[in-house]
Amino acid sequence: MRYRTLGRTGLKVSEIGFGGIPIQRISLEEAGAVINKALDLGINFFDTARGYTDSEEKLGAVLRKRRDGVFIATKSMARTKEEMAADIKKSLETMGLDYIDLYQMHNVKDRESLHQVLGKDGALAALKEARENGLIRHIGVTGHIKSLLIELMKTGEVETVQFPFNPVETNDVREVLEMAGKTDTGVIVMKPLAGGAFKNATLSLRYILEHPVSVVIPGMDSLEQVEENAAVGSGPLQLSSEERIALEEEVARLGTTFCRRCEYCQPCPQGIDIPMVFLLDGYYQRYDLKGWARQRYERMKVKPDACLECGECEERCPYSLPIRRMLKEAHTRLG
Repeated sequence: MRYRTLGRTGLKVSEIGFGGIPIQRISLEEAGAVINKALDLGINFFDTARGYTDSEEKLGAVLRKRRDGVFIATKSMARTKEEMAADIKKSLETMGLDYIDLYQMHNVKDRESLHQVLGKDGALAALKEARENGLIRHIGVTGHIKSLLIELMKTGEVETVQFPFNPVETNDVREVLEMAGKTDTGVIVMKPLAGGAFKNATLSLRYILEHPVSVVIPGMDSLEQVEENAAVGSGPLQLSSEERIALEEEVARLGTTFCRRCEYCQPCPQGIDIPMVFLLDGYYQRYDLKGWARQRYERMKVKPDACLECGECEERCPYSLPIRRMLKEAHTRLG
């Protein structure tokens, strides 16, 4: 397994990390076998979140016993200092840890969220206090809106940035990578297989690792997936011309029906969070997290059945997606 430096954190992390979403759907015992296999193959970076039901619990059960040389990242949607402090405490208790290597402000997706986390009593204040007290070691941010991530990197407050990047989701990635290089910010790539849409995982992971990123975190819930993904971290990275053609064919297949969550379709006049609907539908279809996706969908204040077919979202979509039809299909599955 090859290792790269996670920006100015100085942590030496495996090129292939472990995304903690899929282990929600397997048993504690099965998860333990998968996580141990990842460790045995040299994977030392594990990412989870407060919102991933029992993912923190399953990872903690194994990783607290094999703590040396292992880097654990989690994250929270908390926006206030009080809420973030409470979530840090919950994460530590759930995982059975004395400290967490990286704690991230999760999905900072609009200017309101940005101002909240950076405010005097915002989430960042709690993270900095927790770092001073040794409860966490480093602070990061995750999100889909690249301009907001760039703003946060410019503040110098975050040491890592996590965002989706894969052969079909390349919008504004170059700008983020350039700023990460200028600020020595560690780059964590989530959704490297486009939520499971890419069938050839190896080609997608190798494509991403050709770029100046620190670690790629595909989600894994089987020993076979761990073995296949970990092998990328020790095999050749440069794609052949034939492999690039195969990858381009997959991109073309996904390109007309795949939401990249750029959010150009927002705001919806009726208040529908269109990218969130498609994100949950992806979890339902490709991650096989049907119950979890439906529970989160049920909590949405405005659902696609509120759509008045105005078509403004489709006019703004740079990828010409049939958003109105896609919303109806997602609602049928999730509603």
